[in-house]
Amino acid sequence: MVFSSTLFLFYFLPGFLLLYFLAPHRLKNLVALVASIGFYAWGGLNFLALFLASVVVNFVLIRFMDKSEGWKKRIYLIMSIVINVAMLFYFKYANFFLENASAVREAAGGAALEWEQVVLPIGISFFTFEKLTYTIDVYRGVNKPLRSFWDFMLYIMLFPKMIAGPIVRFHEIAGQLTDRRAFDTIDHKLAGLFRFGVGLGKKVLIANVLGLEADRIFGLNPAEVSAPLAWLGAVAYTFQIYFDFSGYSDMAIGLGRIMGFQFPENFNNPYVSRSITEFWQRWHITLGRWMRDYLYIPLGGNRVTTGRLYANLWTVFILSGFWHGAAWNFIVWGAFHGLFLVLDRLFLLKLYKKIGVLSILPTFLITVVGWVMFRAPSLSFGLEYIRQMFAGGMDQLPYLSNEFWAIMALAALFSFMAALPRVERWEVSMLFGEKLALPRAVSLTLATAILLILSAGAIIGNSFNPFIYFRF
Repeated sequence: MVFSSTLFLFYFLPGFLLLYFLAPHRLKNLVALVASIGFYAWGGLNFLALFLASVVVNFVLIRFMDKSEGWKKRIYLIMSIVINVAMLFYFKYANFFLENASAVREAAGGAALEWEQVVLPIGISFFTFEKLTYTIDVYRGVNKPLRSFWDFMLYIMLFPKMIAGPIVRFHEIAGQLTDRRAFDTIDHKLAGLFRFGVGLGKKVLIANVLGLEADRIFGLNPAEVSAPLAWLGAVAYTFQIYFDFSGYSDMAIGLGRIMGFQFPENFNNPYVSRSITEFWQRWHITLGRWMRDYLYIPLGGNRVTTGRLYANLWTVFILSGFWHGAAWNFIVWGAFHGLFLVLDRLFLLKLYKKIGVLSILPTFLITVVGWVMFRAPSLSFGLEYIRQMFAGGMDQLPYLSNEFWAIMALAALFSFMAALPRVERWEVSMLFGEKLALPRAVSLTLATAILLILSAGAIIGNSFNPFIYFRF
């Protein structure tokens, strides 16, 4: 069940909010937990028992870890990490390694391996990271473990963030899991509903329109795609994935705010970045912080030799690519970004500083080329598609609807207008206000109503409604 489905919008969400607001404070967590289990079971019933068992095991291990000292404490830490990583490895990467082992065996003259394909549980990449952050935060003494098992289960399963993030580190909402009355105000609820409307509009009014054309172009044989059409497909996908994923994050943050939770931001106008280094400070922010705090810094961070630092950066981004998908094109996508992070430190940042705001353009083009590898169904497809992009030629584009061009222009406008500092400040004031004056509350209410009506109409009138990060 995705947030932009009719089932969620017209049945699940209204029913949940009615029960949640009617429930007394002491029962709100119970309502949220039951709803979250139902939300997950709708799309992942076959894995629900396994998922719940892993939550129980983690809770018990962390309780033992918290009461232990020295090597015993470390043993419980390692056990928790191994169990979670093993689950992720098996469900997400078993097929990848077996396919490659089979290919190597065939190349050596042997018979292909046979195995039953492992099905990927929904959201496993995200909730594995959250179980790990709980374990490590408690081990480091950042927070005490939750006393209630049900609160712990709610932290892992909370439905607004469970499928596609933001990746909420335990210490960021530890207090809100037991008491969030400070954020239980009309202003927070209205701001949350507005944020949900903005995210839904980004998803169904922009991303879906561009995604339809991007899918059509990427569905062609790349050898037969002209350079202009290849660029058009790549740019359309570049905007689609941004409005798709950031829209989903907006909806998750908005839902959390309606319930009294304060989730961390996940996007900050990434396409106005002036380097790939800055891009990763604005794109999927919660993943970047997770990788920094739980992988890059333990590897040595910036306090190592220059050569080791470059190797660490590359390692982290190759693993980041592998986290996104168990395929070679995702690994290459991660390595591609890691390469430009290293080049930034070698000389690109100095060059970008000289050209100022114009550095947005080369950074955007690098990002567009990278997204081709992310979107491609295979490494060979991605390489051929990129070759076509740079093959030259000015072939005429096929006919495309006025709606597509209008939405493409709007997507570009919304993506780049934050390059003006005044616009970025306006966005912050619109999205992060905590106390709303009456005129602003009225304007937010009207804007939310318009966005929800337009989005609902688009959802009912179109069957094309994919969510890119759903498969991760």
